[in-house]
Amino acid sequence: MDINWYGFCCFRLRERRVTAICDPFSSKATGIQLPRLSADIVTISSSSSARVQGTGTVGGGPKILRGPGDYEVKQVLVTGLPTSQNGTRSVAFFLDFAGLTVGHLGELGQVPASAGGEELGDIDVLLAPVSGPHIPDVSRIAEVISQLDPRIVVPMQYRHEGLRSEQSDSLEPVDRFLKELGISEPEVTDTLKLTKTSLPEETQVVLLRPTGAARAG
Repeated sequence: MDINWYGFCCFRLRERRVTAICDPFSSKATGIQLPRLSADIVTISSSSSARVQGTGTVGGGPKILRGPGDYEVKQVLVTGLPTSQNGTRSVAFFLDFAGLTVGHLGELGQVPASAGGEELGDIDVLLAPVSGPHIPDVSRIAEVISQLDPRIVVPMQYRHEGLRSEQSDSLEPVDRFLKELGISEPEVTDTLKLTKTSLPEETQVVLLRPTGAARAG
C-alpha cells in the first residue's frame, strides 16, 4: 500500500488497483490546490464546507461515503463510526484492504463507541487529527491512539505551509502533539509504503510531507 498526504486532512490510499481519497478539500477554503485526483472510494468525515466542496475535485466516478455504516466497494470493507459532538456531524472511517486496515479519524469529536472492540479488529495505520476547533486536546488524542493501538500513526490537521491564515490560525504546530507522545525525531517521508509484514512491532509516528499540493492562486 502507498499512502500520500495532500495537506490538511486529505489522503490518498492506494492498494493494488483500488484507490481511496479521504477528505478531499476545496482550495477556496484551505488555500491549497489539489492535483487532479481519481479514485474508487471517497470518504467525507464531516459536513464542513471545506470537505463537502472538495468532492468535486475527485474524478473516476467514485463511491462517496458520508455517513456511519458498513460498506463494500471493490472488495474494500469500509466501516463508518459516528464521532459527533456538540451538534457537529463527524464520522471516522476504517478501510480494510484485504487485511490491511487504515483508519481516518476525520474531525474527531469523541472516540467511536466501537473503537478498540472486536468490530474493528487490528488497526494498522491511523490518520489522526492533532488540532482544530472541534478536536480534543492533544492529551485526549494521545489517549485515543493508545486505545486504538495502531502500528503506525500519521498526524494530520496541523499548521503547515500553504494553508490560508484563517484555516491555519485554528490549528497548532505538530510539535505539540509529538511532545505529548514523547517523540523528538519522527520519521519524515513523502510516501508511506507498507505491507502487512513490514509493519513495526510497536506504534510508530510518521510525518508525511504534503504531496503535489500547490498554493491556490
